Amino acid sequence: MEKYGLIGYPLGHSFSRDFFNEKFRNENIDAEYVNFELPSIGLFPEVVAENPDLHGLNVTIPYKEKIISYLDELSEEARQIGAVNVVRLTTDKKGKPCLKGFNSDVIGFTRSIEPLLDPANHRKALILGTGGASKAIHYGLQEKLGLECRFVSRTPKEGMLSYTQLTPQVMEEYKVIVNCTPVGMFPHTDECPGLPYEHIGNDHLLYDLIYNPEETLFLKKGRERGAIVKNGLEMLLLQAYASWEFWHTEG
Repeated sequence: MEKYGLIGYPLGHSFSRDFFNEKFRNENIDAEYVNFELPSIGLFPEVVAENPDLHGLNVTIPYKEKIISYLDELSEEARQIGAVNVVRLTTDKKGKPCLKGFNSDVIGFTRSIEPLLDPANHRKALILGTGGASKAIHYGLQEKLGLECRFVSRTPKEGMLSYTQLTPQVMEEYKVIVNCTPVGMFPHTDECPGLPYEHIGNDHLLYDLIYNPEETLFLKKGRERGAIVKNGLEMLLLQAYASWEFWHTEG
């Protein structure tokens, strides 16, 4: 039986295990998908060593960047993004594990958000958060979809905006807002990023990578102001399909 799994911490919010195990049952694939909840990325080599039947992994918060130092190779796109959420495990001629990293987040995100984009209004985007997921979102928005982007951080950083700098003028200029932080994720459903929501209107598009809960407080506040809103469930499904392709395609 082939084994696949998810690396991250914590993993209570993730639907990936149920998704893939249902896929295996429905398609009569002799495989299982398990969660590897690691409090430290330093435990990753143990996962590889103790699971010789492991063929592929997904990587989630907080290890999409930290996993890179443990890999033998990166796809060109993953290298440009600087974050990995898919790892393919093969063996060389001597039986030694060979790990290659990919990024399917950018595929899932761009295919999910593109139908919602209005070229007349949606030319610039704010990306909330600065972690591994935000790097893929930035790459997708800017390199694939042609939007100008600014990162928003809780603490002032060079080249980034802080939440206190989100003036009415900035909110008017940047009509796409993507939440790449875990703020609002189950079980902390009463939390949301510190935006000036009173300056969000009908021309805004709010996208949350979180899919549990189905409607975060971030999306609820946007919807109440007339914005288009979407959660990350379709992105999850699309990136999962892409993960399967990466695990089973040469190159």
